[in-house]
Amino acid sequence: MILKRIFDFIFALIALLLCGGIMLFIYVGASLDTSSNGLFFQTRIGQFGRSFTIIKFKTFHSQSRKVTRFGYFLRATKLDELPQLWNVLVGEMSVVGPRPDVPGYYDRLEGDARKILALKPGLTCEASLKYAHEEVLLASKEAPLVYNDTVIFPDKVRMNLAYYYDRTFWGDVIIVWKTVLRSF
Repeated sequence: MILKRIFDFIFALIALLLCGGIMLFIYVGASLDTSSNGLFFQTRIGQFGRSFTIIKFKTFHSQSRKVTRFGYFLRATKLDELPQLWNVLVGEMSVVGPRPDVPGYYDRLEGDARKILALKPGLTCEASLKYAHEEVLLASKEAPLVYNDTVIFPDKVRMNLAYYYDRTFWGDVIIVWKTVLRSF
């Protein structure tokens, strides 16, 4: 979808220009707060199951490996994800699409669910809106990894597969709008 790529590029470019000042402020704050480079790089699974490096603001201290107070704020507001606009700009991600996961989940999908891998991972999607507070939900469970693997992940796969079959440009606009509204 050439229209989707054009939208992604223009959206990311404008957002980077508009948010550049705040991103610089967050980068400096994250660098001071974590006593390290304020950016965090991690391998994620992208389109067609290829790995790519996602960029986020670092939210944990480099020595203690614990989330900092500023890091909690960045995570709660999702500001830690602003650097992913670069991933969108260079074409590794899309504005709307399944959230990219760490190796061991989407790359192991089987059957019809593998169709999700045909999509570029996104900044937002219906599943990310539903599970916006996933960390809090998992922290409340006795066996968080089991709950993730048996409840949350299968639900995300179901929702992302529904997106695969029903995606439209205007549907993406609605998801972006829902994301913006949820941010306030």
